[in-house]
Amino acid sequence: MKLQFTKMQGLGNDFMVIDGVNQQVKLSTDTIRQLGDRHFGIGFDQLLLVENSPRADIDFSYRIFNNDGGEVEQCGNGARCFARFVHDKKLSLKKEIAVETARGVIYPRLEDNGHVSVNMGVPQFTPKEIPFLADAIEEGDRVIHSLDVDGVSFEISVVSMGNPHAVQVVADVEAAPVASIGPKIENHPQFPSKVNVGFMQIISRDEIKLRVFERAAGETLACGTGACAAVVAGIRRGLLNPRVRVITHGGELTIAWEGNSQAVWMTGPAVTVFDGTINLQGEEYAA
Repeated sequence: MKLQFTKMQGLGNDFMVIDGVNQQVKLSTDTIRQLGDRHFGIGFDQLLLVENSPRADIDFSYRIFNNDGGEVEQCGNGARCFARFVHDKKLSLKKEIAVETARGVIYPRLEDNGHVSVNMGVPQFTPKEIPFLADAIEEGDRVIHSLDVDGVSFEISVVSMGNPHAVQVVADVEAAPVASIGPKIENHPQFPSKVNVGFMQIISRDEIKLRVFERAAGETLACGTGACAAVVAGIRRGLLNPRVRVITHGGELTIAWEGNSQAVWMTGPAVTVFDGTINLQGEEYAA
């Protein structure tokens, strides 16, 4: 049983994208893990499944799976690749589409320079929206929370961009303990759904460097929602201007946010690497 797919990347954050509009697709958790293996499968950070939406006012539905098989709510770099995919495959001829995710509707838009801009929605800050089990004195819309990790207190900002983020400011992002502290914050008991962990270095009011330890994926070359969360956190702390260049190991994004109840806009590249077909042995699949 053969399945067509496209391998894509956004700033080195790589994806296996599957057309679920013209193919009937049912993938088990074990199969997603096998496909995500970089030695024995296709290899990816996330698998993106494009589906029709049952709503007349929405163009597509968008499902996202980490390479461990778990489904997640949102992925910024994936959203840009999603928009490029549906346009290149002529699933839609629109320059801007409405896409339903597990945490709301996003609006990717193709730019004339080949980049993709995405309306990522309005960020959420209250602990229950993250979710984050804040101490009683830290309930409400706080800019900074204290988090105890092995007896050391870290100052973090908690932000939901459709998925949970904990952002801290560091002096030198390259020296930051991403590999050691990242998984401890990711799995901290105050984050019942786990959390993506951002390490942000402020270069100027218009530029930051960023590394992100992603839930169930580890550190990736870039994280779109992580870039949005970091810039939002920096603006709320009074450290950044409304439009910021974000430098990651995989490349650069531009994030814009006017504050309050405004949506966050993310702009960056989305690139097709190759198209392929894979035979899914024993999978419930019909072309």
